[in-house]
Amino acid sequence: MEILFGHIYLVDFDPSVGREYQKMRPALVIQSNVVTEHSDLVTVVPVSSKIEKRDGDDVLLMKTERNRLLHDSLLKVHQVSSFDKRRFVHRIGEADQSVMEQIAHYLRKHFRL
Repeated sequence: MEILFGHIYLVDFDPSVGREYQKMRPALVIQSNVVTEHSDLVTVVPVSSKIEKRDGDDVLLMKTERNRLLHDSLLKVHQVSSFDKRRFVHRIGEADQSVMEQIAHYLRKHFRL
């Protein structure tokens, strides 16, 4: 399966420890395609449908035909994680440009770039 920047995939987060996100869930790929081509690990941000638990930096992701999510959701940006490509089950959809710009803004803050 081809894994692409800005696309949303169903990813197996288990086994998890402590406060890490768990179970099979959607995740947004935030790693560039160039890096993904040369690595077995892919960096993602988990998606949560519990929008009432929004933290200050979380990015709201409204369900659309393009992203094909079942519910309005949150991108839990504080939970940036990398997983082996074998944990990726299938592609769900794709985030729009404005969402990716919000993620880029947060990542500059997160990594102090």
